[in-house]
Amino acid sequence: MMKFQSEKGEVSISNSVFSNITGLAAMNCFGVKGMAYRSMTDGLVHLLRREAMSKGVRIAYLEDGAVSIELHIVVENGVNIPAVCRSIMNEVQYVVGKNTGVEVRSVDVCVDSMTL
Repeated sequence: MMKFQSEKGEVSISNSVFSNITGLAAMNCFGVKGMAYRSMTDGLVHLLRREAMSKGVRIAYLEDGAVSIELHIVVENGVNIPAVCRSIMNEVQYVVGKNTGVEVRSVDVCVDSMTL
């Protein structure tokens, strides 16, 4: 959880807010089928539903008040993976920064699977 102090009081932003904003921003990019989650029990990659997409996002809070984001995604077959990842990085950094006011230091995109 991240806390800010303003002249009107304290504002707290929870992990789920960051995860939901990040997941929705990534899902809006072309070529993204969904968020991914690697099961600890069987080791397989699962495509997450919209309600559970926060499992595919990891947020790291840095000491200077910025955040670092790691995304796990499933892409569609036949897309240019580096172009999709660059698009996601730019979109997530912009949307999260705009909606929360927090500086996004880095966005790492991990492509866990591709749909056929």
